[in-house]
Amino acid sequence: MMFDQGGASTKPFPLTALRHPGVSHLLSKQADLLADLANGLGSPLHVLLPEIFEENVRRMRGTVAELGIDAGILFAKKANKADCFVRSSARLGIGIDVASAPELAKALAGGIPGERIGISGPEKDSALHSVALQHGCLVAIDSLSELRRLSESARGMRKPARVLLRCRVDAQSRSRFGMAAAERNEAVSLCADAPESVRLEGFSFHLTGYSTQERAHAANEMIEHCVVARARGLAHCRLVDIGGGLPLRYVDPATWDGFLRQDAPDHYHMGKSFDGFYPYGTERPADLALRDIMKHPVDADETLMSKASRNDIGFLVEPGRALLDQAGFTIFGVQQVDDRRESDGYAIVTVHGSSFSLSEQWFNSEYLPDPVLIASEPVGNREFHASVAGSTCLESDMLTWRKIGFPRVVEPGDQLVYLNTAGYQMDSNESPFHEMPIPQKVVVRLGEEGNQPKWRLDGI
Repeated sequence: MMFDQGGASTKPFPLTALRHPGVSHLLSKQADLLADLANGLGSPLHVLLPEIFEENVRRMRGTVAELGIDAGILFAKKANKADCFVRSSARLGIGIDVASAPELAKALAGGIPGERIGISGPEKDSALHSVALQHGCLVAIDSLSELRRLSESARGMRKPARVLLRCRVDAQSRSRFGMAAAERNEAVSLCADAPESVRLEGFSFHLTGYSTQERAHAANEMIEHCVVARARGLAHCRLVDIGGGLPLRYVDPATWDGFLRQDAPDHYHMGKSFDGFYPYGTERPADLALRDIMKHPVDADETLMSKASRNDIGFLVEPGRALLDQAGFTIFGVQQVDDRRESDGYAIVTVHGSSFSLSEQWFNSEYLPDPVLIASEPVGNREFHASVAGSTCLESDMLTWRKIGFPRVVEPGDQLVYLNTAGYQMDSNESPFHEMPIPQKVVVRLGEEGNQPKWRLDGI
């Protein structure tokens, strides 16, 4: 048991992260290689595994095929900045969703043709519009003013813009993204009046959260908008972009349920509490969630997918995190250990680097799966309780506020591996604070069983 001279006694609840066999192989059979990479390239170090990303793409394509739906896949670029995932997307023939000119440039440079690039984001500037027009990208329009600006640019270039109209949906009618009903109707009229400069291909929406029911109903609203637009002569309007929101499973669902039942502020450094967590142990991960959305009843007994088929509607899906499941992890070197077990009942492990490289704090939450300890010289086998801090001068710079039950004493020179960090965690918040360099990304290809993994820096 965890001892605390102040009185309370608690034992850290284990949240063991699920591991892809390739990740398990690297951690168990290639620990020396990982240690050499981390020592040579610095801490933290992001390890990228594009082969696993490619497996996830093939799995999602398999789900689409099993459902028998017409659906294109766009990898949401914002989920990870690495070039290797763009190259994998090009190799497999899927598209990319971008929201800035630099993201668009990287997608094009990585081999994604313009017609397979979707451009989202609110009120995009004229420079981004211009490049999108030149390459025939599909632009999600967020407002009437943006539609007018894009239409004017397209008229000047004598090249029609391919557009989706992004709408506010009933479930989140106060979102800052998308057009309300009156604006949407006026936008459809503008598209109908200017076919030489705008080609309306469908509708999209922004939806926060992971409710498959809400997403299905929002997609149903978009189908209705497509039907109305086609009745007004906009024959190309046959696409509904359902966005992302397909959850990823980080830990076993039963373990997750057990964690939620016992979770309390005294399990965290300084009694920290959070309003909520990502659904780390979801019962319905991405492929099952996509099935739930498509099979959800939307009109009497008609499912979303059957209604789409009846109305000749195709879908776009924009998974980011879901395609990055198990496709990367992050290694932090242990810099120092402040052993407070006698006074507080737990230690504070300080790593080289900061929590900016583990970005759940961006959402005012905690990245909960337990880090894996790789000890350079294992000390004892008694459980060692500790929270994990970054090496900046910020009190809030905690990688893990939760008290972790490590299998042995943590020592300077050890390494902590945070698993499954490729989706949004490893680079959304990174900053050269304190003049610390942005961490390196190393691409590892596992290759055939028995062969030594091959590695290179991302972008090389």
